[in-house]
Amino acid sequence: MAAMMPHAIQLILCTCPDRNTAETLARLLVSEGLAACVNIAPNLVSIYSWQGQIESAEECLMLIKARQDNYPAIETAIRKHHPYDLPEIIAVSVQQGLPEYLHWINTCSTAK
Repeated sequence: MAAMMPHAIQLILCTCPDRNTAETLARLLVSEGLAACVNIAPNLVSIYSWQGQIESAEECLMLIKARQDNYPAIETAIRKHHPYDLPEIIAVSVQQGLPEYLHWINTCSTAK
């Protein structure tokens, strides 16, 4: 049986219009201790409904790994610095993972 983690972990998904925006947000979240790691997946195509129209856009996807108790501060930071009126911010609870990696997320994502 695995040891209990001190804090629950989450994966937050957030799309950005370009790599520069994603890198800026990622560096902010990691430097502030809100996230342990942010992966940026480029060249994503999003198709969505916006104001009654079907739209498509090339975007980058940020995969943000952090403690769940950091979510409010992460959401606030993204809302403040993101160029979209309505940024995608979706948090998914992590149920399992390599224990050492999850421990690393816990130790790295402690807000300053």
